[in-house]
Amino acid sequence: MEIDFTPSAEKFIRRLIMFDGPPGAGLRLLVTPGGCSGMSAEFSVAAAPGEGEQVFTKGPVKLFLPAQSRLLLDGVTVDFVETPTSSGLKFIDPKAKACGCSSASSETFVETA
Repeated sequence: MEIDFTPSAEKFIRRLIMFDGPPGAGLRLLVTPGGCSGMSAEFSVAAAPGEGEQVFTKGPVKLFLPAQSRLLLDGVTVDFVETPTSSGLKFIDPKAKACGCSSASSETFVETA
């Protein structure tokens, strides 16, 4: 599996884990197919991987990924975007196909709370 992080995404994930998790924690990332952009995602800081999840480590970032998330995230670049009105993770998938609607793209945006 290959997944990349922009520097801003790496910084955001490291800060989430540092402030919200115990030592050794990681980011649980649940990605499912759906929506016009192709993916929908939820994330949370977790102390350890759950049943059926594998640990994926790239540099200082540790992700806990179930099988479906691993399949959907293969080849994806994760970015963090912050604007005056919102912030969140953006998943850039070069394999995604546009569906023909005005909001179609190869990018999925998941807002932070």
